[in-house]
Amino acid sequence: MPPSFALSAAGNVALAWGGVLFWLCLGFAALFLQRARGLNDLIFPLGALGALFMAGVGIAGVLGTPTAIVLPIGLPDLPFHLRLDPLSGFFLTLLGGAAFGVTLVAWGYFRSLESGPLALIALWYHLFLAGMATVLLADDAYAFMVAWEVMALSSYFLVTSAHDQPEIRRAGFLYLLIAHVGAVALLLCFGVLQGGAGDYTFNSMRLAETTPYWASVAYLLALFGFGAKAGLVPLHVWLPEAHPAAPSPVSALMSGVMLKTAIYGLLRVTFDLLNIQLAWWGTLALALGLISALYGVIFAAVQSDMKRLLAWSSIENIGVILAGFGLTLIFHTDGKGALAALALTATLYHALNHAFFKGLLFTGAGAVLHTTGERNMDKLGGLMRVMPWTAWLTLIGALAIAGLPPLNGFVSEWLLLQAFLFTPGLNQPYLNMLIPVATAAVALAAALAAYVMVKFFGVTFLGVTRSGVVAQAHEAGCRERIGMIWLAAGCVLLGLFPAQVIGWLAPVARQLTGHTLPNDGNWLLLAPLDAERASYAPLLFLAVVAATLLLVFVWVRRVYHGHVRHAAPWDCGYPEQDARMQDTAEGFGQPIRHIFSAFMGVEREEPDPFDRQPRHSSATLDQIWFFVYLPIARLSNWISAQFGRLQHGSIQWYLIYSFATLIFLLVFVTG
Repeated sequence: MPPSFALSAAGNVALAWGGVLFWLCLGFAALFLQRARGLNDLIFPLGALGALFMAGVGIAGVLGTPTAIVLPIGLPDLPFHLRLDPLSGFFLTLLGGAAFGVTLVAWGYFRSLESGPLALIALWYHLFLAGMATVLLADDAYAFMVAWEVMALSSYFLVTSAHDQPEIRRAGFLYLLIAHVGAVALLLCFGVLQGGAGDYTFNSMRLAETTPYWASVAYLLALFGFGAKAGLVPLHVWLPEAHPAAPSPVSALMSGVMLKTAIYGLLRVTFDLLNIQLAWWGTLALALGLISALYGVIFAAVQSDMKRLLAWSSIENIGVILAGFGLTLIFHTDGKGALAALALTATLYHALNHAFFKGLLFTGAGAVLHTTGERNMDKLGGLMRVMPWTAWLTLIGALAIAGLPPLNGFVSEWLLLQAFLFTPGLNQPYLNMLIPVATAAVALAAALAAYVMVKFFGVTFLGVTRSGVVAQAHEAGCRERIGMIWLAAGCVLLGLFPAQVIGWLAPVARQLTGHTLPNDGNWLLLAPLDAERASYAPLLFLAVVAATLLLVFVWVRRVYHGHVRHAAPWDCGYPEQDARMQDTAEGFGQPIRHIFSAFMGVEREEPDPFDRQPRHSSATLDQIWFFVYLPIARLSNWISAQFGRLQHGSIQWYLIYSFATLIFLLVFVTG
């Protein structure tokens, strides 16, 4: 069991609850003041300040003493219990830090909406923020599930804000359906955890003695319920549909923050509420995480839609985070405390990093969509000339998610790989065979993620224009640029100062695993366990890269430039060049589609061989949808049709049904 923490009466948790109330008031104020002038310039900047306040409270919550309060709301015997400890403080910091930048982008993104739709979006947007924050603060199952439903419903209404389009309504319905299937699993999980005592507070669950069997049942229900929200394969089918359907700032919040509430819930249940942990839990999580990571990045590589590509990339990153969670469980149950702390730190670090770089990428894609009205990368290209701010900021996010130093994505992936590589002999022989394979899978996912980002940025922003939609493009507004600069700054600072971030994460690692990483006070050098085996100095790396670039620039300008001979480029003897000679998103993904064709269904449309302007098109289909969900949907429709036959519209038949039911109850229930 992790060490216990003494609780004070109020403190930081009261401040956090005040931030939740502030967001709620902002949302309802937008609804009541929808005809007021300057509504957008009032609500969203205040919402951003509320996010910054939440980030500050979360930082203090990680470093301070856990605090708890009981609210005078709820049912008579089920009031809301709230608690702020290092774990919830970390995720509250993640929420506030990412939401500050995204909300500034939303301030500019929604500025052209009419007052009515704007008021509704502002209401659901701030209810969404408040629901996520309350999920992180809830200290009983009742408050948790109420906040979980507020988060799900508000995000559903945001996803379906353009509900006049049938495909968006379908995406919203699919999202809501899977969200509630997962919520049912979470209700059952909390029912198992309370063990029939009737006390649904988390403190009671912490003190309950659970047998390995029922602990495993609770864990599997939690993995299913939270996996449905996180987009874990095979529960991921809603995510590639809902993220492209939602407005881009909402997509950024859903991918960057909402998916992490599921990771928070899984950590809370596994390491805090359950009194035992078993080794096979970690093996299962590790396997599902690696499958999700590879499945997500493979499908991301073949997408032509910007937002759909980023949605599949989110599945990949959630898989990496879950793999880190599984590795933490394996080390924790095997008695490897320092390695468990390393794997958990890498997991939390990557969750924080993903909030910033995925928020940046979605807002960058949103800026392109807002100005061009186009999501298909094959119709874009050359945008770096007309949108330089957006392009350079998006490039930072692309380099970060690709895992290139000295940005933040490299740090967390490097730490996770160190956790895999440091693995000693484990007590379970099969794990000693699994870990090397898992290491190779993580490395493959990281390499394919870099490939995906080269495609995303290169096809969208580089080259020449492929269609007329780019002619009307213009730079994103000042508000959007400020929000993107904040997110880009997070990617840079989290990459340059990892030792400070890891030191701040130490209370979270101590709470969940009982151990922390060794800290020798060296702020310049990052050494996970042993500096002689592996170390990384990001500031030194940055200095070397900057010096090299400076020397190359000076050499080119001062020495080589005088010997340059200007001439027209040779193009294989072809005198005319146009946009059709560039590599397209479809062409870029063709090798991946060919190699991994067994995992996906491909529909191709071949042109007529005599067409003077032939165009090839193909669509990549998720086989899990056809082999798992479509049969379930057909079975549900068949069962519904059979029950529909009972509706004869005749009162005599209804009386017979009622009489037969009464006889059944009398014979088989009372007897």
